[in-house]
Amino acid sequence: MLSGMCVPDLHGSQGMFAHYTTDTNRSEVETGGVSRLVEIENGVIDTLLYGPENSLVRDGKEITIPLRIKIDKGAGKAVIEVSGQRFELAQRTYSPWIRLSFPAGLGIKVHGICRFYINTMDNGFDMYATPINIDPENPALPISHPFVYSIYLAKLQGPFGTLGLAEDTWALNESVIDEDAFLEQAYLLYEEREKMFFNALEKTPKGLCTCVFDTTDRVQHMFFRCLDDGHPANRGKETEKYKKVIEELYIKMDGLIGKALEYTDEQTVLMVISDHGFTQFKRGVNLNSWLFQNGYLKLKDGRTTSGDWFKDVDWEGTRAFSLGLAGIFLNRKGREMSGTVEEGEEVPLLKAELTRKLTGLRDEENGAVSIREVVDTDAASTGPYKHDAPDLLIGYNAGYRSSWTCAVGRVTENVFEDNTKHWSGDHCVDPKIVPGVIFSNRSIVKDNPHLNDMAPTVLKLFGVGIPNYMKGKPLLETDVNAAPGAAGEPGEEERKRARAV
Repeated sequence: MLSGMCVPDLHGSQGMFAHYTTDTNRSEVETGGVSRLVEIENGVIDTLLYGPENSLVRDGKEITIPLRIKIDKGAGKAVIEVSGQRFELAQRTYSPWIRLSFPAGLGIKVHGICRFYINTMDNGFDMYATPINIDPENPALPISHPFVYSIYLAKLQGPFGTLGLAEDTWALNESVIDEDAFLEQAYLLYEEREKMFFNALEKTPKGLCTCVFDTTDRVQHMFFRCLDDGHPANRGKETEKYKKVIEELYIKMDGLIGKALEYTDEQTVLMVISDHGFTQFKRGVNLNSWLFQNGYLKLKDGRTTSGDWFKDVDWEGTRAFSLGLAGIFLNRKGREMSGTVEEGEEVPLLKAELTRKLTGLRDEENGAVSIREVVDTDAASTGPYKHDAPDLLIGYNAGYRSSWTCAVGRVTENVFEDNTKHWSGDHCVDPKIVPGVIFSNRSIVKDNPHLNDMAPTVLKLFGVGIPNYMKGKPLLETDVNAAPGAAGEPGEEERKRARAV
């Protein structure tokens, strides 16, 4: 098993890129990375590549290694020297994965990999470096089970991206790279995953083989704006050129399924599933601003706006707050450090009050409904961690999502704001708006398939009993020896099921 979503980079973050530029107008980024202003002296740039914090020293400063860039404008390329390696890199081309070693002291080195991409060296210099991924061949922490599996894959196919969200969406959001560079990166990562998938199929003559392809998710997040000419994120950006990017990717994925079918026989079950779809993210809703304006969240010293991560919040006067992309937390005593809401009657009363006021909340600019439904987590969920979850889940309408500022705990002047970032499509909305899909080479025998049905389906196929605590039901015909398509052409009932899915 190879770890996926939420694997950190070598800094311990979800992805921190580096940007080297001589342009003072591009020397600052807001989120997702660090921009460093550099100078060219006699055609050479000497700077540093920053690695992880050094836990072996008292100050814990980042470990750095020298980075030298020798520019050859006439040839349209540069020679880069880093971590004992020397390679040429043409303008607007990704380097291969470069192995890096960061000396921590006492003979200990921390290993990572990254790619470099020169945006321009015509007028000055501008280069992007991907987040430093954990080196799968020499991992700084376990990223697979067994531990040697990532090492095996790296020796088989070379270094590969290990970051949970390896397609660098924030580099594109911050315009450190452009759309073409993002797409090239996404497809390089796709090719790595495809190699892993077919290697796993070849090595698994019997059993279960599962592979997640992230590319459709990442590309839709960043290019969904191109499907809507009126999207606020289109302002000042190229749109026409990228209108077919999503369609072209799905054609490629169809080809992947075709290749996978070549590995199947009459006893093989193939399922293609997604847990969500997509919709436009045109307007952001800052729930913290709404809570402040409606008396549920209080700020210190008479402030009307705040900084990130609830800076300036007066917790003793706060009853509810929002953190993340779809939840409201009550400031509950016994759970929160400065809780004010008493357990017992006060909790359900406050939930009901917020639910009533937020359901159907209208956008003050266009009058559209931004929130379709508010769900009480207690009523909708079970399990040992329910108490730590948001108390209310917000089911946004199509076109809406928690704003970027709300996600990081900021109170802003306005509740509603345009989303102008490249990240223009999303699925953190009412799930009924963004249903997933399922395709199989076996007939689906259950109406309204649900993600909860997947585990019981797999267990049934392997003849394993289904635990009573599982909510779902098996989706497929129980006879795995039935030939694919044995039921003939789909009838009206199957067409209805397909439409429902």
